[in-house]
Formats: sequence, structure tokens, C-alpha cells
Amino acid sequence: MKLACVIPLILLSLASYPPPQVHAQIAQPVKNRIAKTQNRLEKLNFPRNGAPTGRRQGGASRNGCPNLKQSVTALVPGEKTVDESISFIALTVSEYPTFWVYLPELPTNLRSGEFIFQDERGKNIYKTSLILPEKSGVIGISLPQNLKYALKQDNKYQWYFKVYCGNPQNTSDYYYVKAWVKKVALTPSLESQLMAAKPEEYTAYAVNQIWQDALTNLAQQRRTNSGSRLLEDWINLLKAVGLEKFAQAPIVQSDSRELLNLSKAE
Repeated sequence: MKLACVIPLILLSLASYPPPQVHAQIAQPVKNRIAKTQNRLEKLNFPRNGAPTGRRQGGASRNGCPNLKQSVTALVPGEKTVDESISFIALTVSEYPTFWVYLPELPTNLRSGEFIFQDERGKNIYKTSLILPEKSGVIGISLPQNLKYALKQDNKYQWYFKVYCGNPQNTSDYYYVKAWVKKVALTPSLESQLMAAKPEEYTAYAVNQIWQDALTNLAQQRRTNSGSRLLEDWINLLKAVGLEKFAQAPIVQSDSRELLNLSKAE
């Protein structure tokens, strides 16, 4: 009689745990998804994901500014239009993301820049003046890790980067780019993919269309490690948003703390 009662309990207990091959099948799609991007960041898609849009490239000239061989360009998803290049909303899971800009070769008297970070309504959250590097290339501007600057989930933010064509106190002439970013949740699925992709977390960010963090992670790795694989991934990532012509530009600096702060942040 006791044995008759025990057997159903054992069977019920075994039924409540999926066999090892089931666990493997559950984990396999995540591993396969990451593996496809670890070798090549190809066929990625960062589509327009709603309004609002920004200005991805500064004009070749603006008012009293000289002509430039190439435009100041925000490294964000976007597309080329008839008149200018517009930017799409980039996604991030970071509270303090880094924003990336390509600076062309500038005249020696153009060394004053400004970064402005605003909420969706245009209220300033953070603003700082910068001395720009003499060398052309890619630069990163980071938000300070202070709670008053932290991004909130599902909120949209806009940012501007300006290059002044004279004394910023006395002129309104400048090149500028404007882009948007939205903070999204770090889901358990994405966390698992990031762990599986280490040390190349950018592959997991990229396949999930988290542009801002994919670019930042890859840029930081390229600053500390050389190699054809990282360069190939960098080219493919920029190519996915139509910015492959900037892929050979050096990463001049990857943190705004490397730039001399001209004035106190607001």
C-alpha cells in the first residue's frame, strides 16, 4: 500500500523538472543569436523607430562659418534626405550613456565646442563647454555619473553638439548636430545575452538594436585593443547605419573628461 502511494509521487516529481535536453533547447536560441554576430556584425538593422527626429550632420557651412571638407556628424542611426541627414532615436540601457561625434579637420581657430543634454521638452539637464582636439576623428562625450543627470526608463532625451566658429560668447555662428536617445529596460533576456557575449558585449547590444551601448562598448574596446576583428566589427556597425565612410577615422578620445572643461556644467 505504501509503495503504491510513493510511486505516483516520484513520477510527479520527475515530471516537474524538464530533462537536460529541454534546458539546452531553451538556452540554444540565445547562444545561436549571439554566435551569429560574434564573427561579423552584418545585416544589422537600426530602423526609424518613431518621432522625433534630429539632425545627424552639420552643414558644410553655416552663416559665418568656413566651408569644411566633411561635416560634423553624430554617430547615430539615421538616413540621408534631399536637404540634410536626419537622425533617428537611439536606444540605451545605460543611465549615463556616452554620445559619439565625428569631428572633421577644423581650422586652427575653431576649438570651442559645447554639449547640451535636454529632456523631451527642451529643458537643459546638462551643459558643458569643451576645447576640441586638434586632430580629426571620433570623440565621445559622457554624462557625469550624478543622479541629477541619470536617464529614466522609457523617457526620450535630446542632445546637441556644437562647434563654434569664433568666440562662443560673441557669436551665434556654429556647426551643430542634434540627436535623440531613449532609455529602455535591461531585460533578463538581454542580460543573459550580454553574459554569453563577454568580452564582446557590443554584439548582444547590436543584435537587440541598442545602438548607443553597442557603439560605446566597441569604441572603448578599440581604444584599448588593436586587431582586425574589432576594426571589422566597427566598420560593419557603422555600415549598418550608413556611416561607413567614418569607419577609418581614429577614435581621438572616448570620454569627455579627456577634453578640457572650459566652464562649469549646469
